[in-house]
Amino acid sequence: MRSVFFIGVAGLALAGCATVTRGTTNQMQIVSQPTGATARTSLGHQCTTPCTLQVSRKDEFAVTFTMPGFEEQTVSVKTQLAGAGAAGFAGNVILGGVIGMGVDAATGSTLEHVPNPVSVVMTPVAKPAATRPTRQVRPSPRPRPAPPAQAPVTAPAAAPGA
Repeated sequence: MRSVFFIGVAGLALAGCATVTRGTTNQMQIVSQPTGATARTSLGHQCTTPCTLQVSRKDEFAVTFTMPGFEEQTVSVKTQLAGAGAAGFAGNVILGGVIGMGVDAATGSTLEHVPNPVSVVMTPVAKPAATRPTRQVRPSPRPRPAPPAQAPVTAPAAAPGA
């Protein structure tokens, strides 16, 4: 009876092998070139690069990078079955049984985030072409027409015999 009890306790202790060995959270490295960008996740985290965030292994999210003078960039982070997580999950078949498999599936401990680290090279904002201020050009005044030609004014002619 005692051995059955210890086997049962050992089975429950080992249930969720990946959960025990890998944990339910993952540290994400967030980097940018140049450094100093603000990184915001769709999960509500925020930091200044370079930084490390701790997130649940089962969460997929996006990281948006912003920095004055640079274009905003967004990177999607997905989850995939990890090699170590698969080994822990397989260990459940041998030691933890269905309970361990269920625990690992529910907690996401068999998953890892891709990409990790999340890295971007910031692109400078394109500056508009330099333009000189426009000058108002006033039309040149029209030349005034010459006054009509007048006959030369002459003194009245003297009367004959005067």
